[in-house]
Formats: sequence, structure tokens, C-alpha cells
Amino acid sequence: MGTPDLVRESALGGRLVLWEESARDGAQGKTLMSGDFRVRLARGYGRVFGDDGPRHVVFAAGFPAVCAEEFAATRQVASEAAGSVSPAAVCRATLDDVRQACDAVRDAPNARVMIVVPASDAMADAMVHRPAVDALAEAVTLVGAVRDGDTGVIPDVCFADAPRAGIDVMAGAANALTEAGAGVIVVADTTGDLLTERCAELFQSLLDRVAEDVVLASHLHNDLGLGLANTLAAVRAGVRVVSSSWLGVAERSGMVATEQILFLLAHRATELLGEADLWRTAPDLTRIPAIARAVSAETGLPLTVTTPIVGTGVGTISTGTPFVRPATFQPFDPAVLGIEPTVVLTHLASARVLRAVGERAGLALDRAETAAALAWVKAEAFRRNEAVIPVESLVGFVDAFRATAAVPAP
Repeated sequence: MGTPDLVRESALGGRLVLWEESARDGAQGKTLMSGDFRVRLARGYGRVFGDDGPRHVVFAAGFPAVCAEEFAATRQVASEAAGSVSPAAVCRATLDDVRQACDAVRDAPNARVMIVVPASDAMADAMVHRPAVDALAEAVTLVGAVRDGDTGVIPDVCFADAPRAGIDVMAGAANALTEAGAGVIVVADTTGDLLTERCAELFQSLLDRVAEDVVLASHLHNDLGLGLANTLAAVRAGVRVVSSSWLGVAERSGMVATEQILFLLAHRATELLGEADLWRTAPDLTRIPAIARAVSAETGLPLTVTTPIVGTGVGTISTGTPFVRPATFQPFDPAVLGIEPTVVLTHLASARVLRAVGERAGLALDRAETAAALAWVKAEAFRRNEAVIPVESLVGFVDAFRATAAVPAP
């Protein structure tokens, strides 16, 4: 019981903790991160918060029971990302699994294990073939075993399928688990079925019933496209530990994307929550795009023009009026993310857009060249059936146009 719990300290002090799931739950989204990449991701994510990475990021490094390689990858994060984040191993609610998870993160600073327990009778019947109340009671014993085992590892408990469980049953279990030494109680919408109003009611009802020292966390999936809205509803209710995943990767349709919830709670926190002081060290948002690109490269998940916050469309301009007055047409200044605005040449281009692209390539276009190039760009985009015309293609057209114009008439 004497192990310092920076996550509990942060949450009970009103600070936000992000529980990162891309390495662990992302595997259920059919992605695989190598041990080396998990270490790089954990370190990079921790650097977003400087020395306070362990206070603001729990990194679910893996599910050691899956196989020897998964155990090794989880162990590697615990060994090599020490001090950057609070590393966690995830396990089923059996004594053997819990001991294995503890072994995977043992001796790492701020190490944690998350024990997944079915909270509803439907999920309990599927997972452990007995009533949920029995599974939750057994979890108290498992938490005690971790605390009494002198591992230095902090046990957390995840309530699987919380929306279909009884509020009073969960509240009573959360109180008992916390008294036994659990650090965080993760409330999971395992099937991603929650509508936002119901989500707010769920967390508010639990917060109204648990003791003041109980720390609740959200774990909300995106099957209905509501992962972000639901997580914000939980935060508004008072939850200060939120699960998320870079690029939203997780089972089925994924879960709330780390880059989205982090950006909104850092850049728009006052509008969302009032004067809440969420950070011991304010996050460096300029690190977000590079992390997202790295996760995309490792997992094969594409960043597209429609990906919020980190997509290829952020900071790009292709039409006339936004080119002249960009601040009027964008929700935030991309410089907040360290992104320089880029003018892109498409069939929607105006003369000013085309000249700006040309100047970037070293072309100074006169009126006739601009008119000819603009007509060519629009026709060429439709000929190719591709909106974006590369700068190199524009240069080629202008060179050919000038060459033709320089040829004397016969």
C-alpha cells in the first residue's frame, strides 16, 4: 500500500490522465506494434508532458498472457520506457494471469496492472460462467494479492460491459476494490453501444454513489461514432482518467482517438469545462502530428484528408477566399500543432492560388501564363480524375507553354 500512485494523485487533484490503448487494445483492431515501436511510442508520448509524463499518461503496453512475444514486448516497455509514462499490463481476472502481468512490469517505476472483470451478468456468463457479483467479489481478492505480493505494482480494475451492469452493484464493488488497494476503476463501454446522454448519466450516477477516494476512468468505443462525445461527457461529469488510442485504433470501429481528446482538452478546455486546471505540465501539442504519423506508419492505418486534427487536410488551402482569409475558414490555427499552412493546387484554384503555388516553385507568372495555366489545371484535374495537381506538373506545363510562345511564327 506504500507504493506512490501518481495517477491517483493526479486524478484526485483534478488533473487529467490519458490511458493509452493503441499498443494493447489496438491489437484487437488488427494492428501489431513491435516491442521497439511500443517503447518509442511510450517515450514520445511521455515527452508531450515533459517530466510529468508518468502523471499524465498510463501506457497499456500489452496483454502478457497472449503469448511469449507479447509478454516480452510488454516487459520491454516497462524496462526501456521507465520514467516516460506509467506502464501497464492488462490481464484477465485469474490469479495466474495477474501474477504474469505483474511479472511483465515488475520493477518499473509507476508500474500498473489492469484486471478486466465482467460487470454485467451477460458479460460474466460469457467470460467466467458465473454471476457478475461473484466475479467482482473475486476481483477484490486479486487486488489484495497484488498489494500483498510486495511487487511494487499498482492494481487497477476494469469493469467490462458497464452499461449493462447495475449501478449499485458497480458502485459497491468500486468502493470495495478501492478500499482493498485498487488505484483506478475503469468503466468500459465494451460493446460501444452508449448514446451520449446515457453515457453522461452512467458516469454521473456512479460518481454520486462511490466514495470520494474512488478514481473512475472511462473506456469508450466508437462503434456509433460517439467515442469522443461520450468521453467528453465523462470528463464533464468529473472523470479525470480517460482511455484513448492513437488514431482511434481498437477492436471493431475503435475508440476515442488520443490526438482528438488530447487536443480538445488542451486547446479548448475552458470552453468545455470552465476554469478546470487539467495539467501539471501543459501538453506540447506540436508533438502530436509526428506521433500520429509514426503510428500510421507502424500500423498501416492511413492518415487521410478527413482525419481530424492530424489528417493530410489540416492546414491546407486550395480555394480563393480561404487563401485570402484563412482564419475565417478554419477551426484552429494549425501553428498550434506546429503545422505550416500549405497551398494545394486543385481544380478549384483561383488565379491567386495558382500564382502562390507557382511562386513556391520559383515561377513568376504573367497574366497570360496565369490564365493559360489555370485553364490547364482545371482541365488536367478532370482528365486525370484526380483533384490535386502536383507542383512539378505545373512547372512542366509552364515550361512547355513558354517554349511554345518563344518559337517565332513561320
